[in-house]
Amino acid sequence: MVSSERTVSDSSSLTGWYKSTYSGGSNADCLEVAHGHADVPVRDSKNLTGPAVLFSVNGWTAFVTAVKKGQVAHGQQ
Repeated sequence: MVSSERTVSDSSSLTGWYKSTYSGGSNADCLEVAHGHADVPVRDSKNLTGPAVLFSVNGWTAFVTAVKKGQVAHGQQ
């Protein structure tokens, strides 16, 4: 469970959102990340006013590195 201290309930209150160029044009399963904040906000690109999860810079870097190395499975529920 994510602590309320690590989320923002309305992500539209933050600025600097962008999607990876690897996301493609379908907007099906995309995340957006916002630059310019002490923590790294991440949100679902289909829900612009929904919540954002806040990662520490080190936590986000570790996650991205693991994805690039194929250490994170995707598409599983």
